[in-house]
Formats: sequence, C-alpha cells, structure tokens
Amino acid sequence: MPKAYEEIADDLRRSIRNGERKPGARLPSEAELARHYGRSVPTIQNALRLLSAEGLIDKLHGSGTFVRRPRTRAIRDNKRHQWEKNRARMPEAARAETGATEHDTGLVLDDLVFFARYRELTAPSDLADAFGVPEGTVLLERTYRTRHSAETAPFNLVTSYLVRDMIAANPELLDETREPWPGGTQNQLHTVGIEVDRVEERFTARPPTPEEARELDLPAGTSVILLHKKSYDVRNRIVDISVVTLPGDRTELLFTTHLERW
Repeated sequence: MPKAYEEIADDLRRSIRNGERKPGARLPSEAELARHYGRSVPTIQNALRLLSAEGLIDKLHGSGTFVRRPRTRAIRDNKRHQWEKNRARMPEAARAETGATEHDTGLVLDDLVFFARYRELTAPSDLADAFGVPEGTVLLERTYRTRHSAETAPFNLVTSYLVRDMIAANPELLDETREPWPGGTQNQLHTVGIEVDRVEERFTARPPTPEEARELDLPAGTSVILLHKKSYDVRNRIVDISVVTLPGDRTELLFTTHLERW
C-alpha cells in the first residue's frame, strides 16, 4: 500500500505531467500543501524530495519550489560515427550546415551556444600507454561545451586528446578559434591524411562530482554516464581519446546492431 508521501507525490506528478502546473510555475508552500492534503509538513517534504529526485521540481533557497523546465533530450546512437565519417570529405559548406549535437538533439545551428578551449600538456602514463607513445609526449587537450541557447547547462562535458605531432602538419588544428570545426574531429584528422577505421566506446555510470552536478545542473540523485571513446585509424593507431560526461536525466543511448543473415 502506498505511503502518504507517495500518494501526494503521485498527485503532484500527475498535475505536472498533465500540464496543470506549467514549467516555471511556483508550487504552494509546504505549509499550504500540508493543509491542502491534510498531512504533516515532514510528509510533504518527503513527497517533494521524491519529485526533486525525479527532476520534476527545483527548490530554490529563499524563493520556493518550482516546476522544472524540461531539458532538451539527446539521443546518442552508434550510427553517428559513420554519419560523421560520411561528412568528413564533404565540401565545407555542406559540413557547416549541421554537426553532431544537432544530429543528437534535432536542434539547428542557431539554437546552440558553443565553447572550446585548447591547451598542450605532456602525456601522463595512462594516456601515453593508450596512445602507445613515450610518457611526456606533447598532447593537445581540447575541452568542449555546447548548450541550447534557451538553457544554462551544456548537453555534456567533453575532453578530447590528440597527439600534437600527429596533427601538427595542419596548424589550424592547434587553434581553438577555428572551432566549431565543420565536420568535427573526423574531418580534422582527414586534413592530415588520417582516416578513422573504428571507434571503441565504453560506458560506465556513477554519482556526479559536485562540480559535474553544478555544471550540468543535475537534479538531486541523478547519475552521470561516463563515455570513454577511442578512435583508431586504418593503421590501427589510436588517434583520438575522448572522455564524455553525459547527464543521466536527459541522455538516451541507442544501439542498433545489424546481424548477418544465415
């Protein structure tokens, strides 16, 4: 039998999902809700905690509790890599029309706000081992954030690593002001004669760090999905290593596997 706070949460949840309480609307105070439902304030607080953990409401200190505005969902499917490779040799005008974020979200370029930061660093042992280069080899670390212009949090947190000497033949690849780069990393690598052959992705999940929860604006109790991605070229070299932190409340992973026919 449902507990009292679960029944109250069910009623409030229904009113939110049915549109009776609009995004951004302020809920009655805890005392008002307690009177309305004929229950104690602690019972109301338990109901609100449940809805907050589900990402339906936000409690703002000193302001009240509000219906959370729905975030743009991103569907990341395993066909995106071939889609990116198909675009890598297209003319720049065609590549500039859309990018991976638009592919995942259905948004258009004008909807997005993009940030990139580059820096050089010497490879620590784990990255050196992964790339098969000596420890201390110079890497290019690239940090990316892309968000919907109507929202404050990015879709994910991306850090990408390239071996500097592998791409240095094209100085434009070392310049963060060239971002966003039409065609993304696969086109960048193509400009120095590198063809990506396969992409390996490993997914894990864990609670967010305080910094991740703040930057991604995660509801309480929401996990993050960690994507560790390695791109291999046709010579079987690892040419890109990326770590992507995905918000669990608005990311869907879709995998389609075509099987050989008998």
